[in-house]
Amino acid sequence: MTDFTDLLDGYQRFRTSEYRRHRERWEELREGQSPRVMVIACSDSRVDPAQIFDTVPGEIFVVRNVANLVPPFEDDASRHGVSAALEFAVTQLEVPEIVVLGHGACGGVAASLSQRFKGAPNGEGGFIAHWVDMLDEARDRIVAQHGGGAEAVHALELETVRVSLVNLLTFPFVAARVEAGTLTLHGAYFAIRDGELHLMDENGRFVPA
Repeated sequence: MTDFTDLLDGYQRFRTSEYRRHRERWEELREGQSPRVMVIACSDSRVDPAQIFDTVPGEIFVVRNVANLVPPFEDDASRHGVSAALEFAVTQLEVPEIVVLGHGACGGVAASLSQRFKGAPNGEGGFIAHWVDMLDEARDRIVAQHGGGAEAVHALELETVRVSLVNLLTFPFVAARVEAGTLTLHGAYFAIRDGELHLMDENGRFVPA
């Protein structure tokens, strides 16, 4: 298992290989970034967007959280990490595309389906429960249709992408750019078991990339 010492060993390999190989690229990035795509993905250690899409530094602006969820626009004094990153990517970097990337074997989806942290205090699962309750409506609908087995798990994993795409459009600066044709939203799903990427089509169905 990898520990912090292993990470430092990896850093040394990076300095002697990847950094040297992309030295000119790193020099360019000192002046700023101009990614063309924002990716909203899960924090799951098995789902690294840079690896899945085989990108080099500076190509994608990434936000990762439990179950790749985007909360709806909220105009209050709370701290909104995803909203801040979204605002920066869209209004400052002016990315023309956003991808919401769901994945298989998602722990956030499992927590939503089992409701194992429901009623737990913060620090003992409460933060997780309140985060994934964005899926409550979708979960109830899917459980009513599929029960609580593997089919329901997969259906809710796909639904995390749809919920996030709907919530993205509640942000005025996102909706305005989508309507103007300067911003495009995409849904995607990565199946860990077989390494296949699926894209959401215009009908909301996921098809192999």
